[in-house]
Amino acid sequence: MEAAPPKAAELTPPASASSATDAPAIASPPPTTTAPASTAPVSTVAAPPTPALSVPKVSTSADTSNTVSPPFSPSSTTPVLEKEELDFTGNVEVNDDIPTETDLRRVADLLVLDAQGESRPFKTLYEGQGVAPRQLIIFVRHFFCGNCQEYLRTLSSSISPEALLSLPDPTFITVIGCGRPELIDMYIEATSCPFPVYADPTRKLYDLLGMTRTLDLGKRKPNYIQSNIFFTSVQSIMQGLKTGGKALKGGDIKQVGGEFLFEHGKCVWAHRMRNTRDHAEIPDLRRVLGLDDTKIPIRKRWSHGIKELRSGKQRSSSWGRARSKSKGAKEEKEEKGEKEEEEKEEKGTAEKAGEERVGLSSRPTV
Repeated sequence: MEAAPPKAAELTPPASASSATDAPAIASPPPTTTAPASTAPVSTVAAPPTPALSVPKVSTSADTSNTVSPPFSPSSTTPVLEKEELDFTGNVEVNDDIPTETDLRRVADLLVLDAQGESRPFKTLYEGQGVAPRQLIIFVRHFFCGNCQEYLRTLSSSISPEALLSLPDPTFITVIGCGRPELIDMYIEATSCPFPVYADPTRKLYDLLGMTRTLDLGKRKPNYIQSNIFFTSVQSIMQGLKTGGKALKGGDIKQVGGEFLFEHGKCVWAHRMRNTRDHAEIPDLRRVLGLDDTKIPIRKRWSHGIKELRSGKQRSSSWGRARSKSKGAKEEKEEKGEKEEEEKEEKGTAEKAGEERVGLSSRPTV
């Protein structure tokens, strides 16, 4: 029982001795690890995670451009082709829903400009003192659009301000384009439009009222266009050249418009264009406005070469040919009259000569 303690005491020294003998090699690491353990572990442990966390945080523009396709810019997350998404190659699938009261409140105080550059709120066009109870507001495309100019020419020849004001509810028409106001005078002269024309260069009214953008012509030529597309295109180019520096101020060529009818300050009817030739047809407008269904007259404009229809004939001759024909017929008639007179004179002389012979033969001989 007493020998056990010395053995235990003998066992403890060798363990300590073994640790002591190993201490020279191992003793230095424990102190260094234990002493800075309070400070170093944080830095040494935090160092490995930081590169791991920084890798997902760092994202270059090249990475985003490879992983993200347009409409996003390589150097930014801003959609650079946002407007291009509104362009369509075919008929735009828009509706003819009436704008809500919220929509009308949003556009009520937006400004439109007259030919002198004076601004007025949009709502003053369809409500307020001195404004007709019913207002048809027509949104056209850019001021050089030949199709819209054709539309206003046909409209002006079919619907007059006097006819609108004589309705039970006096009505009037206002036109708005998306170009600069400096071109309004040119536009009125080109279209012979008797109605006031305003400009909305910002196109905010177009956007908030649900009108969109397209360059598609549509499959069907509307009845209000009475000239070919070649002529209207050439006419638009010539108008742009004549205006000089204003040729680029006509407005967005992709913007299409529509028609909105207001009664006592509220919109009661709407039509939005689905292509660049999709204005509401004139007979439809006449029915909506309460006018009779009179057939649209053919405009007699020399610049468009419109031929007058006649009963029994498909087309009449042009003025030059008709004049040459009438001149030829007149000359032919004159020649015929001269021949008849010559024949009469010859006949008269022959008869006179015959009478003289008869008189000589009847005389008594001596």
